[in-house]
Amino acid sequence: MNSSRTCLITGANSGIGRVTALELASKGFDIIMLCRNLEKARPIRQEIKKVSKTGHVDLVWCDMASQLSVMQAAREVSDRHNRLDVLLNNAGLYIDKEQFSPEGIELTFATNHLGPFLLTNLLLNLLRKGTDPRIITVSSEAHRWDGGFILEELAKPRKYNGLWAYGASKLCNILFASELAKRLAGDGITSNSLHPGAVKTNFGQSISSVQSFIFNLMRPFFISPERGAETSIYLASSPDVQGQTGLYFAKCRPKVPSAAAQSQHNASQLWALSEQLTQLKSRLVAV
Repeated sequence: MNSSRTCLITGANSGIGRVTALELASKGFDIIMLCRNLEKARPIRQEIKKVSKTGHVDLVWCDMASQLSVMQAAREVSDRHNRLDVLLNNAGLYIDKEQFSPEGIELTFATNHLGPFLLTNLLLNLLRKGTDPRIITVSSEAHRWDGGFILEELAKPRKYNGLWAYGASKLCNILFASELAKRLAGDGITSNSLHPGAVKTNFGQSISSVQSFIFNLMRPFFISPERGAETSIYLASSPDVQGQTGLYFAKCRPKVPSAAAQSQHNASQLWALSEQLTQLKSRLVAV
């Protein structure tokens, strides 16, 4: 009988997702990589396999911006695996100019929040079969830049601002993780979110001139992906956090998020909107 733990990581082929996958594989986890770019992901899969204690590294294609792709990926994972112990919602996107998902939803919100919201809900039955099951959602201190949380403008902003859209999506991550913790309280599944730190990765390379100038000034102070992955690895593997749920972590410790991120009203309103935009109830029946 396979006694290793299985961890699914979105965006596992680069940045902190790659580092997290490598570290957890070396600790004895079976890894499921959910990646949009298979060409880039395949060599990383081999890299992870080399350090893996179990040799089990699965790769599934998924574009988190597309709800149909998320549904297809959830089906594939459910067909190929009989349980899931850790789900790490890691993939994230920053875009400078407004774009829309295949469903016509603002792309940052669609990728950073709705994709993980749908994927997590579709994989709950697999997590219920796991041991000490954990859901971890990578947020950011950028959740404090949301520019005023306007629920009605998440899917279709009246005026687009890349930093505000990103900040709002990261606020959604914390609200989702805490609302999920409440909803899963009786299931023994924990749900936490985290800030990885300001990490040196390819993230945000499409940023416009003024914002790019600011980012480049800050870049020497950014931390390595190895350090940025520490809290994700800790939440996925440490016995210290067993049973801890509904918290926001930074540097492997609980941290108090913004007032907007602590609002039960925001959390329940966001959940209702997310259910509607993903047609969750009918899609749970379909999977």
